[in-house]
Amino acid sequence: MQLPVQSQTTLYAEPWEAGAGPDDLLAVARAADRSGFAYLASCDHVGIPRRLAAAMSTVWYDPVATLAFLAAATERIRLLSHVAVVGLRHPLLTAKQYATLDHLSGGRLILGVGAGHVQEEFEALGVDFRRRGAVLDECLDALRAALGPEEFPEHHGKLYDFEGLGQRPRPVQERVPLWVGGSSPAAVRRAALKGDGWLPQGDPRDRLPDQIARIGELRDRAGVHGGFTVGAVTEPLYVGSPRWDVGRRTLTGGPQELAESLRAYRAMGVHQIQVRFRSRSRSELTDQMAAFGAEVAPHL
Repeated sequence: MQLPVQSQTTLYAEPWEAGAGPDDLLAVARAADRSGFAYLASCDHVGIPRRLAAAMSTVWYDPVATLAFLAAATERIRLLSHVAVVGLRHPLLTAKQYATLDHLSGGRLILGVGAGHVQEEFEALGVDFRRRGAVLDECLDALRAALGPEEFPEHHGKLYDFEGLGQRPRPVQERVPLWVGGSSPAAVRRAALKGDGWLPQGDPRDRLPDQIARIGELRDRAGVHGGFTVGAVTEPLYVGSPRWDVGRRTLTGGPQELAESLRAYRAMGVHQIQVRFRSRSRSELTDQMAAFGAEVAPHL
């Protein structure tokens, strides 16, 4: 699941999150760790322009700082950037930050990356917004080298060129998973050919089978082999029968009913689902998480 509080766009933030803070993040992270969730995710925006602030808000915690803060309070759960706009930063800087996070967390990092969509962020940081796809493509190659086992990583590309610069600590994982986010044709192709997994950007259920088939075709055609994780973001959930308006898109019901609906993702070829629960308070959210972990997850 994606963490609440750390990003407060009007698309999904609940009203109670506006007054929440570090203690709430800790409580949710510990509840997720306890309840068997696979990962916690945190978003990435450097700055939100005024034209988008009303819809997106300006509350976007830094993912490295946030996930490192929660790593010390959890034991098992993995830590995902969903997604880091790595093209805004030099890949050696990104590698230093996330390798340290993997080291401090005992090897629990999943690095989710995306091209980004806010033009003003790129302009302020001196990065060409129009070339962000090409920048991300090379960033992925550079990050493969910089997050690999070599103390002195090496990469020679059109945009980035480095060698002979040692970086320790190294990641604990021999291969840090790189999951590519986005649902455009370019993003799907990038995930298939350069990633270890795909994080769709809100694709409804009826679009997923074609997207997943496309990924398989691209990998087969290019001769790309090895493990690949297909993800999906589910509809909002509420375990049980809500006594308040949770919205018409929200899946509600008992454990068996919810599990039956969610198993449809597996039938499409999805390996992991990212869930979000409707809630009116932190305690309602953590109660929902506990109910899901204990009563719904065993049926998946």
